[in-house]
Amino acid sequence: MSTLEKAKLIAVQKDAPDIDFMFNPNQLKFSRQLNLNAAEGARTDQGLNKVSFANPSPCKLTISDIIFDTYESGGSVLTHIEKFEKAVSFAESGPGAKKRPPVYIFTWGKQQYLRCFVESLDYSLTMFLADGTPVRAKVSVSLKEVDESFSKPGMDAPKSIDRQGGGRSSK
Repeated sequence: MSTLEKAKLIAVQKDAPDIDFMFNPNQLKFSRQLNLNAAEGARTDQGLNKVSFANPSPCKLTISDIIFDTYESGGSVLTHIEKFEKAVSFAESGPGAKKRPPVYIFTWGKQQYLRCFVESLDYSLTMFLADGTPVRAKVSVSLKEVDESFSKPGMDAPKSIDRQGGGRSSK
């Protein structure tokens, strides 16, 4: 019998905390787009603009309705939300301090999905104790792919991440 693996965002550098999901997502939504350059005035025999292919956009991963629940412990769920809030701010330390957001690897079990930054965060507080302490939240994030050069401006980043001792290799 295998153990339940939790989804997580592992910080590439120690400029941000890792983010462990309390409950696994029920859906991962990926999107990618190919950028084109339409030549104005240049047309095909059918009258369509001639098109040249520019480049693919970075992959975007949207994870909706991630649940965090601290009702049983009675503590505030905001301690979990704070990690996501730090992820949509500039890094506080390290080579990217005050220049870029933290870079993460989104993993779930042995599957490494994306080297990314948190592009957007939405959350709702959905349950409260009698004293107003929020104890349940629903979080949605959009993650945008970055290449290895993003984590160390002007330098090649390491090919592997071994912060967890697992020797995870990036794409």
